[in-house]
Amino acid sequence: MHLPPILETRLCWPDEAAAGATAERLSSALRPAPDAVIELHGPLGAGKTTFVRLLLRALGVQGRIKSPSYAVMEPYELPGGGSASHFDFYRFGDPREWEDAGFRDVFAAPGLKLCEWPEKAAGQLPPPDLQLFIELAPGDGRHVRASGRADLVAALA
Repeated sequence: MHLPPILETRLCWPDEAAAGATAERLSSALRPAPDAVIELHGPLGAGKTTFVRLLLRALGVQGRIKSPSYAVMEPYELPGGGSASHFDFYRFGDPREWEDAGFRDVFAAPGLKLCEWPEKAAGQLPPPDLQLFIELAPGDGRHVRASGRADLVAALA
């Protein structure tokens, strides 16, 4: 079995505009038809949902982009074709809830999967193409460690 090269980089987002610029670069690497699993790790308030919103906007999603905190999943059609699904597994008490919710079919289909709190679905998710570890920094900044497929990580820098 051949595994794609894994790369890691570190980023600093001093503000939301910097996070938005990263989202724009990542959206370019994901086009024309995004098909990847992206995990977002970090404490409450780290900016995981904000980054997902910025990425979906960069991919052309119009209208309201809701947090999936209560629905667990919010689906989006992408204007260039394809789909994106935004997950928030925070409320899962048992990783088997992922299976019970019927997400196996969603993850088996092509499309972009953006997963907040992936550790709450441990052992159920497929291997991620990209992991973002977001930490609070002094002021309003964020420190980000990104690891995953070389093409996606390289696009972030």
